[in-house]
Amino acid sequence: MMSILTRFNLHVNAATLLKILFAILLSYATVVTASPGVHGPGGEHLDEPGGTVSASGLVRLPDGSVNVPKMAQRRMGIRTQLAPETEAAATVELSGRIIMDPNAGGRVQAAHGGRIEPGPRGLPVAGQTVKRGEILAYVRHHAEPYAAGNQQALLAELQSQLKIAVLRAQRLESLEGTVPRKEIESARAEAQSLQQRERSISKSLVAREALVAPVSGFIATTHAVTGQVVEARDLLFEVVDPARMLVEATTADPTLPGRVADAKLQGVLGAQLKLLGAARGLRDGLLPLTFSVRSEKIDIALPLAIGQPVTVIAVFRERTKGIVLPAQAVVRNANNEPVVWIKSSAERYLPQPVQFRPLDAQTVVVTQGLGADNRIVIQGAPLIAQIR
Repeated sequence: MMSILTRFNLHVNAATLLKILFAILLSYATVVTASPGVHGPGGEHLDEPGGTVSASGLVRLPDGSVNVPKMAQRRMGIRTQLAPETEAAATVELSGRIIMDPNAGGRVQAAHGGRIEPGPRGLPVAGQTVKRGEILAYVRHHAEPYAAGNQQALLAELQSQLKIAVLRAQRLESLEGTVPRKEIESARAEAQSLQQRERSISKSLVAREALVAPVSGFIATTHAVTGQVVEARDLLFEVVDPARMLVEATTADPTLPGRVADAKLQGVLGAQLKLLGAARGLRDGLLPLTFSVRSEKIDIALPLAIGQPVTVIAVFRERTKGIVLPAQAVVRNANNEPVVWIKSSAERYLPQPVQFRPLDAQTVVVTQGLGADNRIVIQGAPLIAQIR
């Protein structure tokens, strides 16, 4: 009897010990797989009860979260990082456009009307490199028939007078010694004057204007073809230096220029902006601001064109609290709201609506919607957002 009771107690103790070990392993697995923090801006838990993963595979769960297996995470290249709260400079987006630097660009216009003729290298095309002073084209001037007829009649009269003056000067020169010196010199001067007038009239009938490049650079636009008839002040070519351009942005806040510490172009890597000044008069109710734009690498031109619309991110001197993230971490949900994806467990991700401001072309600062120490998806967020 004693032996039976001993065996029963040993069996009970072994079962209790297995239960204790299983509870310890379960709690350890929960700690390992849990995220460092899935909290809202007020410290509340975003991982609500009832949202546990009950599906296997790549799927969006009923509560809006997404289940992504480990193998799928590696294939999608998903990367996360802890997002502590910090301070960043406040920014504002300004609408702008690329304009020509008046000191590094120029326009080629015809001073008089005429017909276009190609230059020594033919008519230039957009994107062609030119040097300052290079002849781009010619404008062959034309006159009205009545004016041309008068010019030709005047030329014929001058040629007749020149012939008579030359013969008279030669006759007087042959009588040198018997004719006063002053008459000979007067005849020579009259012949030279008529010759210059005849030459000037002759050139005016076949004159053409040379159109030269005002600066060295690239042909930005061209509006000339061979045989085209143009009027005075018609724009034919624009020459720009791609390494020296300007950005003109506008704002409705007249105090903004005094608060700007730095500026960048959204979506244009390697572009450096410097505020040159702000206008003192409004244009269509807005205040224009002029920035110079340069490339960080001298030998690489920026992908910008004259007239291109751009977005300028003006960085203020004052700073704001928030969570700095890569720009690709913020995506849009089905309601077109900006969200970030928070990792709540090893294979589960939660969408969290946020408010943010762009810092530069690559980073943003989230001002509302996130709590401290959340693990945020910084790479692969657009792929997670597409899971249905």
